[in-house]
Order: sequence, then structure tokens, then C-alpha cells
Amino acid sequence: MKAVDPKCYNMPFGRITVVLGGDFRKILLVITYGDHADIAVSCITRSRLWSICQVFLLIENMRLKQGESDRESEELKKFAKWVLDIGNGQVIPPRYTVLERESYFDATNQTVGHLDSLIIDKLPGESVPYFSVDDVEEFGGTDEDLNESFPVEYLNYLNVAGMSPHDLKLKVGVVVMLMHNLNQTLGLCNGARMILTKCLRFCVECEVICGTFVGSKHFIPRMELSPSDTKMPFKLLRKQMPLQICYAMTINKSQGQSLKTVGLYLPKSVFIHGQYYVAISRVTSPTGLTIFVDDMSRAATNLTQNDVYKEVFYSLREA
Repeated sequence: MKAVDPKCYNMPFGRITVVLGGDFRKILLVITYGDHADIAVSCITRSRLWSICQVFLLIENMRLKQGESDRESEELKKFAKWVLDIGNGQVIPPRYTVLERESYFDATNQTVGHLDSLIIDKLPGESVPYFSVDDVEEFGGTDEDLNESFPVEYLNYLNVAGMSPHDLKLKVGVVVMLMHNLNQTLGLCNGARMILTKCLRFCVECEVICGTFVGSKHFIPRMELSPSDTKMPFKLLRKQMPLQICYAMTINKSQGQSLKTVGLYLPKSVFIHGQYYVAISRVTSPTGLTIFVDDMSRAATNLTQNDVYKEVFYSLREA
């Protein structure tokens, strides 16, 4: 931009208007080994550029469907306000929580992966296992040291965030989520939900079930995956299909999803800013939200912690 106007050289972004979008009630930047203060100080509201930003507030919840009557519209309006109140750090009312222990399904005390496996077993048809090929790079020792310290069986055992498991069991009719961007022009983006239509030898066929490209079918092959940030003394390379069963998912992975029905299970309280707000804001209507909360003795309760770093909002109020 200096060629257009020499004054642009010393101006932020060369005097080009840049639009930044986001919700400060959601999960903030992840700081490895960072505490509350480290995360809050890394927020963009603490940047020196924030003083030249102009804030525009979006006030309508576009995820919620439109009410068919005045009463339903008023109910949706109250629900939208309740979601915002949660994001601002208020407690939850008991209306969306389930207190009867028999209302919990069998696998609520298991991990997300175990829950997905349980659901797959209940679906008709035979499961087809797809095994990954695991290797390592950037290991400082010799090949002998690597084989002795980290045998292939150990690499197969590793389950790293953002990567498919070594033993990926799939079945026709299973709902899966794409874990990496393959082709954004065709809607094959990280987080896209699909239903598996064919299990082939070296790939699977999936049909997109949401978004602009709903109904389109694509073949998903094995591809080389590698975690972006781990504390392992080597770089894990896993050749596997970038798919994850998505009947259940973590709160972090649910960001960006719009779901008619959300069952939120909290065996432990949320531990970071915005997690609870993200979880309840995925649903498109208040009737589709159910919350299961366990207390310290694993008994059902309607109380849980809502972790919110309120200092993040100070600069927004001033703006």
C-alpha cells in the first residue's frame, strides 16, 4: 500500500479496512500450560490495535428458528437471552436439567469414543475395521532406539486430538465428521458432517448431510495425518481416513455446529472460559436442549460451574 500512498506505510494494515468476526463468550485462545491470567492477557482486547477498532454488536441469534406463534416467539426470545446470560457468567436454571438417574443412557460415564462405539454396535449391519499405518519423524535417536522405546504397537495405541484412531470401525449408515479440510469448494471442510454410504477396501463413500452441499457424495481416502502440537519426543505420522464418529463430541469440537437436539453431559464441571456457553448455544430451539450434570458423588444435580473470564468483556462495554 506504500505505492498507493506513502502515509499507508506506517498505518495498521496499510489503511485497508479489515473485518474481524467472533464471539468473546466462546472459548478463547488456547495457551499451552497457561492459566486464567495468561489466557485473558492474550485476548485481542488487550492488543494495542484494539484502540483503533470500531465495535459493531450483532444482537440476533440466527441459529434459533423462527417462532410460529407469538407465544413461541416470546419463548425463543427468552431462551436467546438466557444463552447470553450464561455467556456473561450467570448460573443455569433447573428447567433444562434432568435429575432422574434412570434418564441417563448406559454410557454416560464413558468417554466420547466409548459412547460412539456403543451406538455403532446398536446399529444394524457389520462393522468394517480400517487400520492405520503409523510411523514417526524427527526422532533424535537411532532406528534401534526408536523401535525399542516406541514400538509400532505403542504408536497404534496413541490417540491424539485432531487425529483418527488406529482402529477406525465404520458401518454403513454411521454419521461421521470430517477432521481436516480436503476441498473447501465442495464443502469438504473440517467439521463437515456426513453419513457413510459405502465401505470400500481402501476408502469410503460419504454423503454430506448439512450445509450448502447437502446430498453430495464423495470418496474419502486414507491420508497422512500429523498432530499440530504435542509433547511427544517425535512427530507421529498416521495414514488413516480423516473421519471421526460424531454421535458424541467434545464441547471444543462442537463449535460451529447447529443441532436440533443437544444432550449435554457434565460428569465434571467445565474448566475454561466459554465452554458451557458453546455447548448450549449449538441447539436451534429450547425444546431440543437437555443437560445431565453429576455432582461429586455421581448423583444427578442441577448445579454446575460456569467458568467465565469477565475481564474479557470490559473493553467491549467501553466500546
